[in-house]
Amino acid sequence: MEKTFAQEVEEGLSASPKFLSSKYHYDDEGSRIFQEIMAMPEYYLTNCELDIMKNRALEIYGATGFNTHFNIIELGAGDGAKTKEFLQNLLVENIDFTYVPIDISKEAIDILVKTMNQSLPNLKMNPQVGDYFEVMGKIEAKENCPNLVLFLGSNIGNFKSEWAVDLLQHMNEHMQSADKLLVGFDLMKNPNLIRNAYNDSQGITARFNMNVLTRINRELSGDFNLDTFDFYSFYNPENGDVKSYIYSLIEQDISIKETEKSFHFEKDECIWMELSKKYSLDGIEKLGADAGFQFKEHFLDSKGYFSDSLFTKG
Repeated sequence: MEKTFAQEVEEGLSASPKFLSSKYHYDDEGSRIFQEIMAMPEYYLTNCELDIMKNRALEIYGATGFNTHFNIIELGAGDGAKTKEFLQNLLVENIDFTYVPIDISKEAIDILVKTMNQSLPNLKMNPQVGDYFEVMGKIEAKENCPNLVLFLGSNIGNFKSEWAVDLLQHMNEHMQSADKLLVGFDLMKNPNLIRNAYNDSQGITARFNMNVLTRINRELSGDFNLDTFDFYSFYNPENGDVKSYIYSLIEQDISIKETEKSFHFEKDECIWMELSKKYSLDGIEKLGADAGFQFKEHFLDSKGYFSDSLFTKG
């Protein structure tokens, strides 16, 4: 049985060291703040993947080998801005597909649908709100056509290596034979470039992480005082890990009514909030193989900062 928000918060804040699951960043407010992050000049990832979607879409389609109607199933679609470029390139060539965006945020899906209807009125769409795998399984079971599954934006980097393998294995299990998977990976590169992308001068990334505490206050009746916490992030170029933390500026106790518990913080004690892992090309291929996929091709942006890598279900 899947754990509730309250259960996961209690587990994370009772642990040593403390942690909170990064999946709880993405309530409606968190999704809005993340749109701000993607627009930051320091956050190179968005423009790099946009470059791939604009300039390599037909190469990606060609590498799938699809020649009949197919679904493009996007997991965690967000606002779909980058994907729109990909879809537009395919529509210009009269390629026959249905776009199936899936997101946990209804607000994000509503905005995406409105945007797509305005900019791509001929696009066939089947939008879905909910859990990736539950929705994906229903789509795969109902429609007898091949599928290109998109997991873009370097979301895979939010998972520890063993969890990333587990996630891709789940995708594999919900895919049909010869379906394709396109995954976005941020590549290892200049350490300062990466560090600045995750610790911006405007404090937007800090606000994105602090929003989780606000959410705990709102949904679980917590009493976090955000003025007594601050944000810290660092990049390790040896293993590609970017880790983000919130730390307590004072010694304090936080109570959360929904868990019927209080949690003690020492001064400077951290909560690990998020991992944003960077990959080598060899590391990407190994990850796919460990999850049971066959590697097809890497599609890099013009700067070589980012890869959308294509795999096929074995």
